[in-house]
Amino acid sequence: MIQKPRGTRDFLPEEMERRRAVEKRMRDVARCWGYREVCTPEFEELELFTARSGEGIIEEMYVFEDKGGRMMALRPEITAAVQRMYLNEARVTPKPLRWCYFADCFRYERPQKGRYRQFWQFGVELIGADTPVADTEVVMLARDLLQSSGVSFTLQIGHLGFMKALLSDMELKEQRILRRYLDKKDFDGLKGHLNAGGREDLYDSLTRLLECRSLDEITEITGKIPEHGRIEETLDLLDEMAVEYSLNPGIARGLDYYTGMVFEAFAYNLGAENQILGGGAYRLSHLFGGDDVPSSGFAIGFDRVMVSLGDSAGEPERVVGIVYTPEGKSHALRVARVFREAGLRTEIDIMGRNIGAQITHASKSAQFVAIIGKREQESGTVTLKDLNSGEQRELDLSSAVREVVTSGPRG
Repeated sequence: MIQKPRGTRDFLPEEMERRRAVEKRMRDVARCWGYREVCTPEFEELELFTARSGEGIIEEMYVFEDKGGRMMALRPEITAAVQRMYLNEARVTPKPLRWCYFADCFRYERPQKGRYRQFWQFGVELIGADTPVADTEVVMLARDLLQSSGVSFTLQIGHLGFMKALLSDMELKEQRILRRYLDKKDFDGLKGHLNAGGREDLYDSLTRLLECRSLDEITEITGKIPEHGRIEETLDLLDEMAVEYSLNPGIARGLDYYTGMVFEAFAYNLGAENQILGGGAYRLSHLFGGDDVPSSGFAIGFDRVMVSLGDSAGEPERVVGIVYTPEGKSHALRVARVFREAGLRTEIDIMGRNIGAQITHASKSAQFVAIIGKREQESGTVTLKDLNSGEQRELDLSSAVREVVTSGPRG
């Protein structure tokens, strides 16, 4: 028997309904903020990703040569593809551009809980804005999207300017190496690397920086950095808007293109693999031959959100089962159509079962059954039975629909 590829999943109807319910809530929030959905190809030219992250990322990707001899890759993330799309399709569009997406990505890595080779992201890109208000908007939208999903989380905000101030006399390549050590909290590796380069003097400052939780504490270590005023204004705006967050100057972000504010969110109940969101301000399009446009955004790890939510994701859908005797068949089909037109999930027997077997089968998924026999056929009514309470009444069709619609979903 052929099995699904390692690191992928099959989603049965119940799980897909839960996922779509959470996804819809996120889409509705993004729409209210003015973010419109975009879509990019599932595969891109390999250079799109190596230009940003270097050749080393190839080992983590699904890479292939197409029939034209071009090197292609399944997308490992969406931001680079969105920036490519901006350069191809929307460079002259008035700024800012508020875009969002929901899409699957692919990485060749060891599968583990909440981390798969095929995974989904809900993301946001704000292109062409470079102000404290823009930074504030992206953080607030991230907060609102996560709250809409129902997940419990903490939000941490940092800025790369703090670390850059301490590493300003080092080459960019060396800064990136140290930032990766800090991002992974690999303090032994950090100390070893600094000692090997004769810069052990930086170890105390860098590790102390990670412990700071206020701008004043950070400034005592780094001094006032050029971005101090902007950071202060952004944090003040977030405070005025009652956004709950903690300041974390140790956020280094593994991706190299972030330039300013960075932020992350962590679910309470996922153990070590608990990061569910990451983002910040960046400049990326110039790497692909475009203008140096300021941008900011984030991606939500949708699969980890769903793992965190567990069975609490979504609400049970209202389901009506239509059961009927042979004499009531044509009326039953009409009744089913009316319930569906009212937006109700409606299932009707197509197996030729007797009425008792129909009710037994319907009770496995439905909260109500509409019973149609000869009497209902002749009078144009339905006998509506509430399978939770056992109550049963004969009603005209519009009253039966109203009864189900106003009952609310039931588990």
